[in-house]
Amino acid sequence: MPTDTDVSLSSYDEDQGSKLTRKAKEAPFVPTGTAKLCSNCCIHGLYKLKRMGNTKISLHLIHMCVAAQGFVVGAMTLGVGYSMYREFWAKSKP
Repeated sequence: MPTDTDVSLSSYDEDQGSKLTRKAKEAPFVPTGTAKLCSNCCIHGLYKLKRMGNTKISLHLIHMCVAAQGFVVGAMTLGVGYSMYREFWAKSKP
């Protein structure tokens, strides 16, 4: 029966490429959703950049940077919340 120590030590043996591949196989919607969201944000940003009129480019880029940072913080918060839910509250009670 493997213990938590065995599992954590085995994760140090794999390189980042194989770890990314393994995680992508475990949850295939995460990289797909991330790629789709990134491409949609880039397309939306380019569209708004083309149609923005007299607004200065630097102000637009600052707003896009703040929006991207907000998305990253939100995604990390949701990920940590989901992992806490799975670990602590979703376990079946004996």
